[in-house]
Amino acid sequence: MPQQKDIVKIAIQMPGAYPQLIQLDQKKPLSAVIKEVCDGWTLPGPDNYSLQYADGVQTYITESNRLDIKNGCILRLTKAPGRCAEDLYKGIQSSDSDVRCDSLKQLACVSTDVTFAQEFISRNGHSLLVKIVEDAHEAPLIMAHTLTGFMELMDHGIVSWENLSAVFIKKIASFVNATVLDASIQQVSLAILESMVLSSSSLFQQVKQEVTLERLLSQLQVTNQQIQTKAMALLMALLQTAGHADRQELFVFLGKKNLRQYIYKNIIHSSASVGDEMAHYLYVLQSVTLNHLEPRMRMPLDSYNQEQREILHGLRQAAFETESENSLSHERRRSLCAKEFKKLGFSNNSNPGQDLLRAPPGLLALDTMAHFASCYPDAYSRFVLENSSREDKHECPFARSSIQLTLILCEILTSTCGSDYHPIFFAQDQLLDELFCICIQLLNKTWKEMRATQEDFDKVMQVVREQITRTLSSKPTSLELFKNKVNALNYSEILKLRQTERLHLEETLAPPVLELKERLRPELLELIRQQRLNRLCQGTLFRKISSRRRQDKLWHCRLSPNHKVLHFGDVEEDTETPTIESLQEKIPVADIKALLTGKDCPHMKEHKGKQTKEVLALAFSVTYDVEEYSLNFIASSRTDFCLWTDGLSVLLGRDMSSECMRSELETLLSMEIKLRLLDLENVPIPDSAPPVPKPPSNFNFCYDFSQAEQ
Repeated sequence: MPQQKDIVKIAIQMPGAYPQLIQLDQKKPLSAVIKEVCDGWTLPGPDNYSLQYADGVQTYITESNRLDIKNGCILRLTKAPGRCAEDLYKGIQSSDSDVRCDSLKQLACVSTDVTFAQEFISRNGHSLLVKIVEDAHEAPLIMAHTLTGFMELMDHGIVSWENLSAVFIKKIASFVNATVLDASIQQVSLAILESMVLSSSSLFQQVKQEVTLERLLSQLQVTNQQIQTKAMALLMALLQTAGHADRQELFVFLGKKNLRQYIYKNIIHSSASVGDEMAHYLYVLQSVTLNHLEPRMRMPLDSYNQEQREILHGLRQAAFETESENSLSHERRRSLCAKEFKKLGFSNNSNPGQDLLRAPPGLLALDTMAHFASCYPDAYSRFVLENSSREDKHECPFARSSIQLTLILCEILTSTCGSDYHPIFFAQDQLLDELFCICIQLLNKTWKEMRATQEDFDKVMQVVREQITRTLSSKPTSLELFKNKVNALNYSEILKLRQTERLHLEETLAPPVLELKERLRPELLELIRQQRLNRLCQGTLFRKISSRRRQDKLWHCRLSPNHKVLHFGDVEEDTETPTIESLQEKIPVADIKALLTGKDCPHMKEHKGKQTKEVLALAFSVTYDVEEYSLNFIASSRTDFCLWTDGLSVLLGRDMSSECMRSELETLLSMEIKLRLLDLENVPIPDSAPPVPKPPSNFNFCYDFSQAEQ
């Protein structure tokens, strides 16, 4: 008898018959199940039948997917996929156009099932569809069904796209290039070409040669959203698959043909809302376009490049009067330049190019500054001169701020944490430059609102980043709208928003939660202690540093499983983790007197003044025995240092004090608190426990467990 877990209770339907309710035994062969169902309806030839889901995606049931059947599923008895494929194959070749049309329409529906697709392709059915397309004698409706069925069959990946003939590709491209054609044919043809392009670079070249890009752009202007979306999909496939040279060529062409304006006018500002699929392709276009800035962003300034030096000096000349500069001596001119570059906010005023060596943002920061100075000279001069007149500590450094702001804008616009496009991206040709011009003035405004000094630079940049991010998240559709919104979001508004958001999280600061944290702390500390001891038992390789600073010798130290002895000894470079028995020397934990770190370590005192801060931060020692011998360590990383000093502190009965321990404890506490509070979502937590009610007048309602039940 089959086990209960192998039994699934289902219903089976068939048109014109009363449904059967059966208990499907998953251990029984599917052919036997189908035979029993056919016998129930007295149907001959069970081999000609198959089961498929009656609702949703009507997938055929096979031995490989039958375990997906759940209790309560409704199945349908239908023609077996092989028989169905054979019938449709014959119907497609019928001389009667109505039969061909019905067969191709049904094919387009059932081809979504991989079992049927395998049967139809095994009969070379896909080649029959290719021939119909190449001959192009059929009516538009039949051709639309043919292309849809072909696309569904190819989506299963059973047949390679590269097997298609050049004649077929040209014919599909001709459907796209045609100005007057059935919309459904164009829609499927665009989808087929997209799949071709994404499948291989050779097909990309063929499609690129055959498809008229002007026609693709014109399809972005139609009112049919499906054709718009598929045209955009093909365009993005071409851009993504293209090599560097081809992509540059495509971008130049699309720029000349005003692709951005088409999108802004006909898609973003159309009467219908932007669909999810189109939104994805707009995000892809935004990302691919912004990737064009990557070379400039990754390239530091070359101080020997005459053009870059001229742009840099152009910034100075645009901000300060330089009429009498030529009459000055070389030294005087150099001194004047250094003074003016300092007023511009460069850290290295004698050689300002040094400030632009950091990549990112690299040369992109120079480009944005030059754009601001040339396109908005009044705002640029006002920014520089206004800050030049302030005290040095209250001065907002233009160059330093610009470099950091360019980096922030790049990070926000190319962020991969979300796949949302920015409508404003399609409202402006030079979006990054124009956004920079608005945001650098916003930065100066925020600097004054915060009454910031040079020490507050990072805080100001954090606020500006938040202002930009919050404004862009509201999806402004124009630069003017962005400017109005971001300027309205001043520093006091940011503080209010932060306070509001903090209030939503303050349930974690409620007294009962804090009390729970304190109760959980000892348990979690013990967990960290055990982890540290286990890490010491695994052991670690350390390097020896000689007086000549040669780091060619290794030694290994580990704690015995009973936590009573430290074993250590020299090992070779390529040695895997040595066993305890191979480590000749040992120190009983009971003999350890103290744990020393940093400059207090004996091996650091011996080389006083010769060790870097990095080495000092990784050094620790244990002293042992009466004569104060020491075992000296230099960890390979800060993590190893924290693990070993914590572990040794535990062995000595002291509290762990490393920053790793504090971070891990906070993480564990936070996770544990969140898990405990999951069931209390949207339930206010009181500051104090509710009062305990008075005891009842009697306890007669209690069951007496002392009496044995009869």
